[in-house]
Amino acid sequence: MGQQTVRPDPQWGGDLLDLDAYLRRTGYDGPLDTSVETLFALHRAHKESIAFENLDVALGRGISLDLGDIGRKLVDGGRGGYCFEHNLLLAAVLERLGFPVTRLLARVRNGRRLTRYRAHTVLVVSAGLELWAVDAGFGAEGLIEPVRLGAGEVTKVGAWSWRVIREQDQWVLQTLHEDGWFDLYTFRVERHFAVDFEVSNYYTAHHERSTFTGKVIAMRGTEDVQQTLVDRELTTRHGDGRTERTVLSGDAVVGLLQDTFAIRLTDRDARLLRQRLAALAPAPQDPIPTPQEA
Repeated sequence: MGQQTVRPDPQWGGDLLDLDAYLRRTGYDGPLDTSVETLFALHRAHKESIAFENLDVALGRGISLDLGDIGRKLVDGGRGGYCFEHNLLLAAVLERLGFPVTRLLARVRNGRRLTRYRAHTVLVVSAGLELWAVDAGFGAEGLIEPVRLGAGEVTKVGAWSWRVIREQDQWVLQTLHEDGWFDLYTFRVERHFAVDFEVSNYYTAHHERSTFTGKVIAMRGTEDVQQTLVDRELTTRHGDGRTERTVLSGDAVVGLLQDTFAIRLTDRDARLLRQRLAALAPAPQDPIPTPQEA
């Protein structure tokens, strides 16, 4: 399929993208056309290479949505980020290649049907004459590959399954748990503006009621394991249904962020994280595994 003519909206700053640097960061060396196969391969490469983390929020810093700043952090700096950073970066990459992209804000459910403010981002991308939900920034239970925007069609990748269903005037992304389908978030396909993202991002990064303030969070999801770190507790969910919880020391957390989550930390940031974690309740020097039922 040949490349389409897409004129990126300048409000998103796509001209600041260093595509070559992004491709090196993700290790992607495949085709750069607008096929469904390329969309899937780029999504996987991004998900596997760039971690979900909120370390700047945990350390009392703001999160910039300027694409140049996102590139310096996630691409050049070897860091991860949270949904706004991941999906705005991926959107710019896809637009540069010619994919039509719609940037959306979503309401997180995490299994509870509450009406929360729009705290998440998701992309709708056109490829192969169809629309796809694309999201590299939801964390452990997030998509590994795009899901077709069609009611009820199940996508299975490794041990995990996802689907999008229609609920009145919105879509719901769900993942399959042992006890049935679990709502992750809802979204409507409508036009959003960069200022909408700025407001949602500021609240998410600063408000005391936000999920991401006051704690260290990092997540990763592969085909057979999903891991979530919150301060010093690591939860590991396996594809066979087992769930393990492990309490870590501050030094072990820093090592985990650098090794398992592949986040490049400066010496200063590693020191600040150790200080922050040390202010919590005492923890043992070595991990203590605490198996839990799934």
